[in-house]
Amino acid sequence: MELSERYIQTLEKEGFTTVYEHQDPAGTTYSEHSHPGKIAILVTDGSITYDVAGEKKEVVAGGRLNIPATVPYSAAVGSSGWIGIIGEE
Repeated sequence: MELSERYIQTLEKEGFTTVYEHQDPAGTTYSEHSHPGKIAILVTDGSITYDVAGEKKEVVAGGRLNIPATVPYSAAVGSSGWIGIIGEE
């Protein structure tokens, strides 16, 4: 079983109702926003840096970041792009 499939199964078992794979090229940015439910990000390749409520957190391949519901965050993709599995409540 591929890493992506294992991550998808993990998030589904944790109760995330929407789980999907996402990727972006290097340099992609996301402006500050929030979600009504919690978010989990599992990185399978590359890196992405999140600014969660003013605290920067780089997540690299094999890493995970959980963002609580309604907490504002922005993101910037690393120099090699990134691929990750995202779970949304």
